[in-house]
Amino acid sequence: MTALEPKVYIVGAGPGDPELITVKGLNILQQADVVLYTDSLVNDDLIAQAGKHAQVLQSSGMDLEQMVDVMVQAVRAGKSVARVHTGDPSMYGAVLEQLVLLKQSDISYEIIPGVSSVFAAAAVLGAELTVPDLTQTVILTRAEGRTPVPEREKLRDLASHHCTVALFLSATLTKKVVKEFIEAGWSEDTPVAVVQRATWPDQKIVRTTLNKLDEDMRQAGIRMHAMILAGWSLDPTITERDAHRSKLYDKTFTHGYRRGVKASE
Repeated sequence: MTALEPKVYIVGAGPGDPELITVKGLNILQQADVVLYTDSLVNDDLIAQAGKHAQVLQSSGMDLEQMVDVMVQAVRAGKSVARVHTGDPSMYGAVLEQLVLLKQSDISYEIIPGVSSVFAAAAVLGAELTVPDLTQTVILTRAEGRTPVPEREKLRDLASHHCTVALFLSATLTKKVVKEFIEAGWSEDTPVAVVQRATWPDQKIVRTTLNKLDEDMRQAGIRMHAMILAGWSLDPTITERDAHRSKLYDKTFTHGYRRGVKASE
């Protein structure tokens, strides 16, 4: 990778496992002059790979203006900045507010995507979220708490699609989650999986059903850093039956790279 430009690189660190950062993200981390990271969420083992020349700063004690000022001053001094976020910056990363202030200060930036916790959670569960003949849609959202959601994005309305639903930032709102899913017509025995701190050494997995979600999470002591996945694609017995094959690998299915075999052949 060529030398970094003096600008802000907003890097998705991935869900926790330090090996799940992208190659590009790691290269930036290792070369950046200043590393500003979300220390409550990003693995210290990953940040330890920053260059020895780098100034490494934790952002947990800073407000928005303080964080942006650090980045602005560094870039104006001709330095490169790695602003390291957990997961993927585009999902609940509070990135936009930083970009607005950086743009106001005429500071260039680049976003480097990362592995989102929703996909890390699916991976540790061994789950495919889009299953043929079952669901082909995944809704990524959150339950409404202190942060409101737009009127047309109430969980009850989104759940009415009866597809796979991934809930960020909702571990303290499980009673509300269950209520809104039930009001949307979901059955009480709908499979739900919860992954706390996916891919971290202390990750915790709870497999349950909608009607038992709140109690099982309470018993597991999960009230933060958790991804809730709901829908029949999370059925733990789904791998025990050969009932949901895609067309892609069907021997009779023709596409640009393979001639399908006729059923009679």
